[in-house]
Amino acid sequence: MHDDLIHTLQTRFAQHMHRHAGLSWDAVLSRLNSAPASLATLQGMEDTGGEPDVIARANDTGAVTFCDCSAESPMGRRSLCFDAAALSARKANKPAGSAMAMAQAMGIELLTEAQYRQLQALAPFDRKTSSWIATPDSIRVLGGALFCDRRYEQVFVYHNGAESYYAGRGFRGLLRV
Repeated sequence: MHDDLIHTLQTRFAQHMHRHAGLSWDAVLSRLNSAPASLATLQGMEDTGGEPDVIARANDTGAVTFCDCSAESPMGRRSLCFDAAALSARKANKPAGSAMAMAQAMGIELLTEAQYRQLQALAPFDRKTSSWIATPDSIRVLGGALFCDRRYEQVFVYHNGAESYYAGRGFRGLLRV
């Protein structure tokens, strides 16, 4: 199973060199081989439609960052409210779960606003969907949560009640290996 995943990741890596200029597949594979547990997380990202790819490498540690690079918010991670507190607060028509809980179970982090904007600098994403992003506690304590999308060739950050959920809103995650 991991051989299929490695092949998929290598193929995607080669097809989108602009996302990781100057980085070799051998360096990425070395990182993956040194952290075999990361493959289960990457498989989860792949299985839910995230199409993970390398988008960065840390100069100090050599760690590579995989991020969901699907054109739209991953299909298998949509129709979720923001977090467990929001899920508990819903009285009717509860979604299947929350973005934060699913991300934690998968072993990934929701993107911050800065990370989302960095991803959007690589290519246009979320032209028809939107993605929950990490939300500051000062907003979350008031019942809100943040999400982003790309419209009119601009990246927008919006707010919504954390308990809301929509078929076109999911979340993107990242994994450092």
